[in-house]
Amino acid sequence: MEKERLNSETDNPKELIKSAEQYAKKFGIKVNSNKKIANGIIDGLLRNKRDKGDIYCPCRVVTGNKEKDDEITCPCVFHRGEIELQKHCHCNLFVGGE
Repeated sequence: MEKERLNSETDNPKELIKSAEQYAKKFGIKVNSNKKIANGIIDGLLRNKRDKGDIYCPCRVVTGNKEKDDEITCPCVFHRGEIELQKHCHCNLFVGGE
């Protein structure tokens, strides 16, 4: 099964935030309502795309191992467990839906 991803084809912050909102709605979570935080994470994702080749989570370390690094493309494989435990993912882009 292929991992669900945000739209990594765009370089437009508004399109990427829209993709994050669509993803969040689909899975019963939300994008952080604090626009400063959300936009900062989106900027970090786009910076990683430009500098490292993909929308890697800005709060994770890119190793250079494509298979391992695929786990940290947004949304990373860790976000659901983090939201369940602490009500938000590590970078704070996604938060619990309640």
